[in-house]
Amino acid sequence: MASSTIPISQSKLVFSKQTITTHFNKFKTQIPFVSFSLKNTSTNFQSYLFTRNHKGYGGRQQQQVTINMPYKSVVVFATSTTEKQPPNKKRYPGESKGFVEEMRFVAMKLHTKDQSKEGEKEADVQPIMKWEPSIQGYLRFLVDSKVVYDTLETIIDKAAYPSYAEFRNTGLERSEKLAKDLEWFKGQGHEIPEPSAPGLSYAHYLKELSEKDPQAFLCHFYNVYFAHTAGGRMIGKKVAEKILKGKELEFYKWDGDLSQLLNNVRETLNRVAESWSREEKNHCLEETEKSFKHSGEILRLILS
Repeated sequence: MASSTIPISQSKLVFSKQTITTHFNKFKTQIPFVSFSLKNTSTNFQSYLFTRNHKGYGGRQQQQVTINMPYKSVVVFATSTTEKQPPNKKRYPGESKGFVEEMRFVAMKLHTKDQSKEGEKEADVQPIMKWEPSIQGYLRFLVDSKVVYDTLETIIDKAAYPSYAEFRNTGLERSEKLAKDLEWFKGQGHEIPEPSAPGLSYAHYLKELSEKDPQAFLCHFYNVYFAHTAGGRMIGKKVAEKILKGKELEFYKWDGDLSQLLNNVRETLNRVAESWSREEKNHCLEETEKSFKHSGEILRLILS
């Protein structure tokens, strides 16, 4: 705090803005707020003058000027307050709506242009409308999908991390539904194949990930279940029209209102992610591409 004494006449008890500004110009400052107190009296008053422009952000700056008068003394406190502003914070797409929206945004960018208007990837297989699936190829897809869902649901049930337990009995579980579908195919005289490399490899990866990296694991949890309720349903419908005479498998049915089930899981994911740091959230988002890679390899079994 700096101070200075300026002699003035008693007649200058009431100052104009111009007078005070002139005095303070000697100290090379502009004052947004001035407080006057008269010593040896009970009179106190304050007046707003103008706001000081200041670059950057920081703390308060205070300057005291004592003005001596013939019998009385006026103490002027000039406080320069600079508004604190946070440093520039990067806003991630969807962040304002919750972390699940961030996950959705990243996932949609990894769709092909024919799958979604938000997609940015070039298709590496022919459009679904032109697929020529076979029963055996579809069975391979269903078997490997069941391996993945069995693994996901076992991990959630055992809950190596407390957050996993939040996703028990969500209504999105698919393992039992797939078991019923495979029994139906068996009853139709079809031979059920053994699990193949794509499903086994993904299941192994999920087990390892779940034990050491909960953020990355929950990225896969989100993408596997949510993708099946969207693009997965569309694929199931198209395949059923071509090789199953339109029969709807249990794999594509949910008990209860699907939109509500999804919303419940969405809210749980957002709540769990609230405790994550920004670095942990980014790590989760970065795992999305691996999830698409593994799921894509299983999906392509339909055409095998």
